[in-house]
Amino acid sequence: MHPSQILYEDNHLLIVNKPAEWIVQGASTDQRSLLESSRMYIKQKYDKPGNVYLGVVSRLDGPVTGAVPFARTSKAAARLSEQFREHTPTKVYWAIVEGTPSPIAGSLEHYLSRHPEENVTRVSTQNDRHAAHAILEYRTLAVHQGLSLLEVRLITGRKHQIRCQLAAIGCPIVGDHLYGSGTPFPQGIGLHCHQLIVEHPTLKTPVSVVADTPIYWPGWAKPKPTDTTANFELQPP
Repeated sequence: MHPSQILYEDNHLLIVNKPAEWIVQGASTDQRSLLESSRMYIKQKYDKPGNVYLGVVSRLDGPVTGAVPFARTSKAAARLSEQFREHTPTKVYWAIVEGTPSPIAGSLEHYLSRHPEENVTRVSTQNDRHAAHAILEYRTLAVHQGLSLLEVRLITGRKHQIRCQLAAIGCPIVGDHLYGSGTPFPQGIGLHCHQLIVEHPTLKTPVSVVADTPIYWPGWAKPKPTDTTANFELQPP
């Protein structure tokens, strides 16, 4: 774990910028786990004996990059987990997709059904007893040579929700071959958790972090130093 990956740290909360192809928890011997790497970071930085406690309260898919929170105490883990169950944290993603959605800003609402044996989420119907209601909001930030950069805000949090819903409108995330993308991407897929806002588990104040996109993201899909998600304007093709 490189110190530059640490987005926020105190005695109760740790937020890390996850690289592509790392899984958050449960890695096999040939995979890198963000949880274990973060534990080693804490252990070495503070010279802690024995095991280091870190609680997983939210996850990102392996090929997705960006902000991932961990709880540093069991009390913090309980309080943060409740926030994520209630969908109160703000999670803002950036997605590079094929094509451009129409309209260029709006919301998507689907019923999603997941079959674990297939490792894929599918658009279903309200009558499907296995389906869960899924809502997200999006806006187009930039367009470049047949690709678009979208800002996506999750209203619900379903497994593979952004990947499935964007593919369902004909705009699969670049590099996401599981959901129909035919465009290669250097590492993982073009989906990044750019901003995360949670309530601090003990102080009860907002903690907001912004995770830089990976260096291999294309220049047109990166903000200038003065840009923010609030004022980033649509760029012409």
